[in-house]
Amino acid sequence: MVKVHITELVLRDGHQSLIATRMQTADMLPICSALDQIGFWSLEAWGGATFDACVRFLREDPWERLRKLRKALPNTRIQMLLRGQNLLGYRNYSDDVVRAFVQKSADNGVDVFRIFDAMNDLRNLRVSVEAVKAAGKHAEGTVSFTTSPVHDIAYFVELAKGLAEMGCDSIAIKDMAGLLTPYTAFELVTAIRQATQLPIHTHSHATSGLAHMTHLKAVEAGASIIDTCVGAFAEGASHPTTQSLVAALAGTEYDTGLSLPQIEEVSAYFKEVRKKYWQFESAFTGTDTRVLINQVPGGMISNLANQLKEQGAIDRMDAVLEEIPRVREDLGFPPLVTPTSQIVGTQAALNVMTGARYKSVTNEVKLYLQGRYGQAPGHVNEEVRKMAIGDLEVTTCRPADLLGDELDKLRGEIDSLAKSDEDVLTYAMFPEIGKTWLQERAAGSLRPESLLPPGNTGQDNAPRYAADEFKITLHGETYHIKLTGSGHADATQRPYFVSIDGVSEEVLVEALNEVAVSTGGDGAPRKTAATTVAPGQKPRPSHPGHVTAAMPGTIVDVLVSIGQNVKAGDGVLVIEAMKMENEVQAPIAGVVISIFAKKGDAVTPDMALVEIQPE
Repeated sequence: MVKVHITELVLRDGHQSLIATRMQTADMLPICSALDQIGFWSLEAWGGATFDACVRFLREDPWERLRKLRKALPNTRIQMLLRGQNLLGYRNYSDDVVRAFVQKSADNGVDVFRIFDAMNDLRNLRVSVEAVKAAGKHAEGTVSFTTSPVHDIAYFVELAKGLAEMGCDSIAIKDMAGLLTPYTAFELVTAIRQATQLPIHTHSHATSGLAHMTHLKAVEAGASIIDTCVGAFAEGASHPTTQSLVAALAGTEYDTGLSLPQIEEVSAYFKEVRKKYWQFESAFTGTDTRVLINQVPGGMISNLANQLKEQGAIDRMDAVLEEIPRVREDLGFPPLVTPTSQIVGTQAALNVMTGARYKSVTNEVKLYLQGRYGQAPGHVNEEVRKMAIGDLEVTTCRPADLLGDELDKLRGEIDSLAKSDEDVLTYAMFPEIGKTWLQERAAGSLRPESLLPPGNTGQDNAPRYAADEFKITLHGETYHIKLTGSGHADATQRPYFVSIDGVSEEVLVEALNEVAVSTGGDGAPRKTAATTVAPGQKPRPSHPGHVTAAMPGTIVDVLVSIGQNVKAGDGVLVIEAMKMENEVQAPIAGVVISIFAKKGDAVTPDMALVEIQPE
């Protein structure tokens, strides 16, 4: 009799943790037959960041991925990760949207729903659990494990008891950052089993080097299911290797009964697949004990690194990791799991990149501080709350109680493009990128982001890409140059950070053909006319009335019009950066005399986006 079961994570959390969720469906399907024959308790294959990545980057239909996987895995449960009232997005959705999403997920192939809330607020889990039970599927209530002055064994046991009372079929202990130590795991599993009598399922990332031991002690305490990932996508920010745990338990009373040669066949396949996605590889592939302090979860670390790379700020990674615990404490010690991990991580990045803590505050942090995500586990820094939201009222009820039914409204907004209820739900999760995706599908222009070739392809017509590493020979001397990032420009120069023969250097580059800003004779901006630029171009910021973004991003809304009076601090633009929306505020009071940006524009901090004439 099999004593311990395995949930395999390679189709979701494994590649989310190591290659920023970029694996395409076409690379999953060929190995599904082999996966289906192994005998895993479940295969985690949907949810988490996969839905977002399908639409945003891979330009795939996430629902079609689920249907294809369901057909290819007839004998194995498909498991998904669901963020409770947040579903797969970054805000709370109305109850009718939650129920519809769960039902459609079940209809398209999900058998097991692991349901968690980033705040561990049971109120945000109830409707999802009810919907899963109504669909006749397995509801796995989840305790998001973390450490802080307000989190202890008794806290987590009470959460588990609340989940059991809701009717959950099993309890998952979700250790998203690898913080759970072996003996704490033994104590926690023992206590939850005694309190609930439900099967216990443990999940732990390998980042800190503790997860193998943690799983073993959890099994000894009575956990009956553990999460692992085949070796090709295991370890580091990912999970303990499936083969290693199967081997460790073989011949014991906990023997999984799984075949190592079959698992090895699957791992060999994914080893080759992984090579295609080298450009998204996380730098965090080994043990990193800093996670015991910064608590950044495995599923976030590769995405955070990739996002900072896109911002030209990968050199600030260590500073961001140091800032994350400070932001987390200010927000009342929320567990760092989506969406709170993204909320805290993006705010920490903003604090570092702007050079001033909370100079710019994302809309999501403002909503968090208003209580719109649920009850914070600990005390919120009231000074930060005041700075971010002023005297706005703080919500104390279940956040979704403030929302009326949304589904019919969403359906009406996207009716001309939506072909199914699933399309409406895609739009509901991500309105901006979802609508763009539906428009491009209708036009037949959906194209995935490019995969860079692994080295020289040997083909004359192969795509060409700008190098960021090369050799330069000057006066007979050869230097090895690597571009490592770029900094914020001033009026004339932009710093670039390069490594020359392994020595870090800063190079200042001065552009000679920039569009000039119209100024008065004293060098001050003219007050009688707006800055003049060529169509489609944006001037360099040169005076306090020029509004700029704190980091590179995309304009999702323009909140002002020419001739409008604004006060310092009024919202002017909304920018999406690192998957979070950030309201850009007027730096001074005055009249809007120029708008250089429009919805959809990609912008950087060295662009003036709006011009305000001071009062």
